[in-house]
Amino acid sequence: MQFLRGGGGGGGGFGGTAWEVLRRHFSRKRAVNVRRINPKVPKEEAVAISGRLLQILTDHGPLTVGNTWNHAKDAGIDGLNSKTHMKILLKWMTGRRAVKLTCTHVGNTKKFLYSPYTEDSSASKEETASSASAQPTQGIGKYARAQLKKQEAAAAAAAEAAAALH
Repeated sequence: MQFLRGGGGGGGGFGGTAWEVLRRHFSRKRAVNVRRINPKVPKEEAVAISGRLLQILTDHGPLTVGNTWNHAKDAGIDGLNSKTHMKILLKWMTGRRAVKLTCTHVGNTKKFLYSPYTEDSSASKEETASSASAQPTQGIGKYARAQLKKQEAAAAAAAEAAAALH
């Protein structure tokens, strides 16, 4: 594809840049859609297991997969078949924004830690709650719409409680 590389021997120009963009775009793998992970058990059972795993993560802080599995074995969670099944459920919970996966660098190695999903600050919650009514909800997914409804309901309940006190 010599004709895309521009006129001179330097390899620059628009043709070379376009070629590099195309090459980078098609060489990347597609991102995993974590919301479509199959938890391998009925949804009610998956919700129950994920509640227990979330409790383990909140009690013991950010944990690796191995440490989470050790705590889950000690807790004796019903329906959790194996470490692989637990990893599938953790990925399912990540897609539903119940837990988050963070990476920490320890020397030359990386450590991946699961922790409960929380908002970073109360200021960001206030911004999302105030702008929720201003934003159209047509382009967002079902989970985000449900979260917006919950935030609006919580804001309305707080306003009613404040009005009742005065």
